[in-house]
Amino acid sequence: MTDRTRMNLPPILMYHSISPSTVPDPHRLRVHPERLERHLRLLRRLGLRGVSLGELLLAEARGAARGLVGLTFDDGYTDFLEHAVPVLQRHGMTGTVYVVAGRLGGENEWDDGPRFQLMAADQVRAVAAAGQEVGSHTLSHARLAGADPATLTAEISDSRRVLEDVLQTEVRSFCYPYGSYDQAAADAVRAAGYDHACVTGDYDPGDRFTLPRCYVSPRDGRPHIVARMARHHLRLRSRAGA
Repeated sequence: MTDRTRMNLPPILMYHSISPSTVPDPHRLRVHPERLERHLRLLRRLGLRGVSLGELLLAEARGAARGLVGLTFDDGYTDFLEHAVPVLQRHGMTGTVYVVAGRLGGENEWDDGPRFQLMAADQVRAVAAAGQEVGSHTLSHARLAGADPATLTAEISDSRRVLEDVLQTEVRSFCYPYGSYDQAAADAVRAAGYDHACVTGDYDPGDRFTLPRCYVSPRDGRPHIVARMARHHLRLRSRAGA
């Protein structure tokens, strides 16, 4: 299988902030921890287990991905460590948190909405020590489609070096902010040494460096999660028959 072969993976769910906060959430980024708890209980009742994207791909390579669902969390908010990690651990599950490497300990300055605190270096290390995967979400949460080569190098390669310095281990997973990418960006991720990368809802090309995910909204209940996973499988079947 080459890097550009279309992949037929189980659903990958896409979360952002996991928090009980009641401050305004105009970009629909915040899922309450109790709602995440209900989602993971649902997966267990369906005989499924949530895993990090790295673990999902390793299982796929062994032919053992059946019964798994990818769990990803964008931006690296402090509430991932405070609220998401305990829920994941209670259910024996793992996830991938995508960290904006140039904003460690800062805030989501790229948004025009409320400010959310981002994990500092010691918190990122604590997440990894808790068995969760840490991936890169660029240096500054930049849109990569149409970016010049220097920007791609800084946002993709330099962010990996920052996180590897923090963690003292290899960082293999990448996520395009806003789902914004083009072939040059995907090629730059591959050249930077990542093992895989994910987008948002795009199913084309759907290769190892453009893996599609299912967005989870703050209001999604159990029926919505089931519907999103079913739609994912339908999209894959439709794509295979195209």
